Amino acid sequence: MESTDHATEGDPLKRGEDGAETGTAPSATELNKKSCKEVLGFAKLTHWRTAVFFLSLFICLTIVFAFSFVIPCPVRPQYLISWNRTFSEAATYDFLAIEAASSDKVMDVLYVLKMREGSQNNTCADAGLPSPCVFVLAVDGTDGETLWERPLHPEFHWAQCGLQKETGRPWDCLLSHSDQFTAIDKHSGEIKWQHRQPPDLHSTVPVLSVPDLDGDKVNDVALVASDNTQTQLVFLSGKTGVQIGSTVALDSKETPKHLLHRTTEGSHYVLLQKDTGLYGLALWRIAAQAKAGMEVSLKKDKHWEKNASATSGLVPIYESDSVRQVLRTDETQDPSNLLLVTGKEVALVDGKNLHLLWRFNTSSVLGEPSFGHFNKDGLLDVVVEEDIGNYTKRIIILDGKSGCVLWEVNLLASPNSPRPASIHTTNSVSIFVFWGIMPTETNSSEPLTGDRRSYMLHPLYSKVLLESTNVMDHIITFKATLLERGRHAAYFLLTGPKTKGDEGTVVLSKRKLKQDVPYSKVLRIGTGGGSETNEDIKEAFNRLRFSDW
Repeated sequence: MESTDHATEGDPLKRGEDGAETGTAPSATELNKKSCKEVLGFAKLTHWRTAVFFLSLFICLTIVFAFSFVIPCPVRPQYLISWNRTFSEAATYDFLAIEAASSDKVMDVLYVLKMREGSQNNTCADAGLPSPCVFVLAVDGTDGETLWERPLHPEFHWAQCGLQKETGRPWDCLLSHSDQFTAIDKHSGEIKWQHRQPPDLHSTVPVLSVPDLDGDKVNDVALVASDNTQTQLVFLSGKTGVQIGSTVALDSKETPKHLLHRTTEGSHYVLLQKDTGLYGLALWRIAAQAKAGMEVSLKKDKHWEKNASATSGLVPIYESDSVRQVLRTDETQDPSNLLLVTGKEVALVDGKNLHLLWRFNTSSVLGEPSFGHFNKDGLLDVVVEEDIGNYTKRIIILDGKSGCVLWEVNLLASPNSPRPASIHTTNSVSIFVFWGIMPTETNSSEPLTGDRRSYMLHPLYSKVLLESTNVMDHIITFKATLLERGRHAAYFLLTGPKTKGDEGTVVLSKRKLKQDVPYSKVLRIGTGGGSETNEDIKEAFNRLRFSDW
């Protein structure tokens, strides 16, 4: 018989708390209780895991439902590839502004007409104005539908928009008409203020946006007027339009365009053209003449003032006896470089230290130069149209860094041709648009009467041009732009009677830039003309993607 002092296979050993084996075995009841507790614990854990899974699934489905049904997805604007707005018995002017007048993040179009009745049943008589009167209109860039229209007292002199950016002003467009200045909100067409023009002041564009001078935390504006004897400047409150201080006489010759230059240290200078060249006059000096103490809030640039005349305060920028035009190369940059056109040359001046960067000898420059990116160095290049005689013009693209000729072509100088334009692409180059006609297609010894064509240049295919024949009417103004940030390149044409102010048929048209590509003619220029086929060239234009930068 087995001894009871020893454990057997039927009586399992038990271990004590110290890990030693004992001879006392657990009972069946104890084993069952322990097993039930383990199973119950596992079941509770499984339930928790299931609850967490379904809770997570519920949260995910709720988010999906919210984004799919509750929170509306942004709807992209539905563009018309092209549209026209036609007005009979109307007159129009050389003014076309591309601004965001609606809330759809798409650029819209503002322009001015002279007519008796607007498109929204607004009449001059209803507004208490003589008929015909001046109408300022804003139309939707997507389909050309009227957003708003505002009748004003005739006659129209000039208009400028784009004055609202980072200024605190509650309006964007300033118009000179009859004997009045009118500030208009571009979003609603509401008149924010309206005042009579100062006597004997016939100002010209552009309007100079200046810092706050009257302490109302709203940037003000300066208007420059020239006559046969002198140039005058007057400050207006950006908030109310009331004149600030007195009118200041400036020692400058008559010029169609004045500029306000901002230096690296934040000081502002009005650029004045004189018989001996281009000069800068500090804004704080002008403000002090308009009203004593008003210059306190304006910054002074000690580097520029070192070169200022002790008597007149003028800072010499470029010496020449025939300065005709002065342009900022980049409106988004401060300080921007300055491009000068004289009777003999085109010159680029560093806007920071006033050093001459380069000079290009040329004869008579037609119109106003424009800018674009021909190469990929990140600097804006300069497009110049030069009159070379025999009814022919040479279109030259000058390197923005060195002034060397990057590209050129000769076209017949057809009348009523807009200035060149460009739109930047994601390839770091711009697409250039020119107007004229190829000399090989007509006799260059005879002046053109009405024939005109547009040409597109792709810098990566610089030995070819795309020729398009699409507009035969008299062009009042032309603009190429992006309708939406980074996409939808288009151009706008405003056509009408040949004589300013004459009544006739006025047409505002929009066309997508790529719209004419399939119907355009591929022209080979220069030696070789490139190895790509016509289909390859058109496909390269169709693949273009556009950019704001």
